[in-house]
Amino acid sequence: MMIHEITEKVGAHKLRKRVGRGEGSGHGGTSGKGHKGALSRAGWTSRPSYAGGATPFSRRFPKRGFSNADFRVDYHIINLKAISQSFEAGETVDIETLAKKGLVPDTTRPLKVLAEGELTKKVTIRAERYSETAKAKIEKAGGTITVVEVTDRAKAWKAKRGSVKAASKGKQAGAGKKKA
Repeated sequence: MMIHEITEKVGAHKLRKRVGRGEGSGHGGTSGKGHKGALSRAGWTSRPSYAGGATPFSRRFPKRGFSNADFRVDYHIINLKAISQSFEAGETVDIETLAKKGLVPDTTRPLKVLAEGELTKKVTIRAERYSETAKAKIEKAGGTITVVEVTDRAKAWKAKRGSVKAASKGKQAGAGKKKA
């Protein structure tokens, strides 16, 4: 007798375990949850980083220093091959038209043009960054390049931080004059 012959006779689906139906069932009493503690209570689930009440791993270390990760600029990448396939001669290629045609997911990030493939059509491309090879290929095909300025988030943050510091120093100086 083979396993597939047994499952044909018995059935493909196993009955679920019915817990809490008396001692005779073998799953009575604590219903397989053991004695006491959070795991035996209804509604309690552990999150992945839970350490049983101990100090969480991320809080065991001092927080020092500064990270530039918040100021990193991620670009949507487009290759010349995709532009050549999706656009006609004389059209303007920018982040909005690329998003409408579904070549980039959205317009939230700046655009970078890379040189994979050949460009045979004369198009106008508006992007924040270009690879050197892509620039050469676009100009060789008779297209034009327009560089769009990227907002420097680090510079904006520093300017905002500087204005907040200056305002707080002004308040402190004004408070000192009133006391005198």
